[in-house]
Amino acid sequence: MDLPAEADTEALGRRIAPLLRKGEALCLRGALGAGKSCLARALVRALTTPDEEAPSPTFTLVQTYPGPDFEIAHFDLYRLEDPEEAWEIGLDEALDHGAALIEWPERLEGRLPADRLDLELTVSGEGRTARLSGHGSWRERVE
Repeated sequence: MDLPAEADTEALGRRIAPLLRKGEALCLRGALGAGKSCLARALVRALTTPDEEAPSPTFTLVQTYPGPDFEIAHFDLYRLEDPEEAWEIGLDEALDHGAALIEWPERLEGRLPADRLDLELTVSGEGRTARLSGHGSWRERVE
């Protein structure tokens, strides 16, 4: 899927938002500057309020937002050194009580949530491209 402008990346986040359910994860992959935080911010705003600040949790590692039906936890795992740290900062609790947006899911070394949408953003000469792959409960929703 081509995303020629930042507004297209935001629109994709807004389209995914109503599909996200409690207990599921959206795993965002891509290089620095690929648009992961932009997409996550748009998704959070779609599920909360349009003016939600939704900063990237690069330094806090996780930010949580109350949604209308469940809590949304936005994780940035870039600075993790051990996959166990994700569980120590509450990834399992986030999935028990709500949904998780996970930037840098490769830091989990294969210990990804079963019910997830993998979304890889790639920067190209004409903007970005997105590749989506559903797992578990997401399989039917993206194929």
